[in-house]
Amino acid sequence: MAGIENWFLDIITNVYDAMGWPGVVFLMGIESAAIPFPSELIMPLAGWLLIEAKGDSAWMLWMAAFYGALGNLLGSWVAYWISYKGGRPLLKKYGKYVLVTQHEVDQAEDWFKKYGELAVFASRMLPVVRTFISVPAGIARMNFWKFSFYTFVGSYPWSLGLAYGGFKLGENWEDMRQVMRPFDFPIAGIIIVVVAWFIYHRIKTIRAEERQ
Repeated sequence: MAGIENWFLDIITNVYDAMGWPGVVFLMGIESAAIPFPSELIMPLAGWLLIEAKGDSAWMLWMAAFYGALGNLLGSWVAYWISYKGGRPLLKKYGKYVLVTQHEVDQAEDWFKKYGELAVFASRMLPVVRTFISVPAGIARMNFWKFSFYTFVGSYPWSLGLAYGGFKLGENWEDMRQVMRPFDFPIAGIIIVVVAWFIYHRIKTIRAEERQ
């Protein structure tokens, strides 16, 4: 795990050296395009390298959060539209191989119409989940403007909090990551359990239908 994080740290540092603030938008965009590039490293390093280490004011944190949320928004658009345009046709053609029916896709769309705003907003402040929420939102064809609004609004406090931690801790910002890291595994574990339950339930349902 440490080796992977060091690899990410080298990339982030090099991007910031080369691009400065646009690098925050770029890296946060990658994270939100359903590519697991951890914002838990991107934003604290921005708070440290782009603000604290340069002796800039804490007011710059608001700008850092804006760039972080903007990057999340732009990256989310990519994942959203790919899922919006290609997700349903793929599920219609291959859904049975991943145990998803068209009826369930329709149900997911209805669910997102009712609860999508809360799901998108809340997920933007959760590790792991925040990276992939754009995919089901696109497949369920959630309203694009609502999706965009709640993505930005949910991403802003997340980006601000992480940048603030990096700013306050300075070169010891890794201490914040040490505190946050234990939460990554339970959340990932919950996702695995939910997916395993879904697969078990679907196989059981399909077999019951076949016996009728």
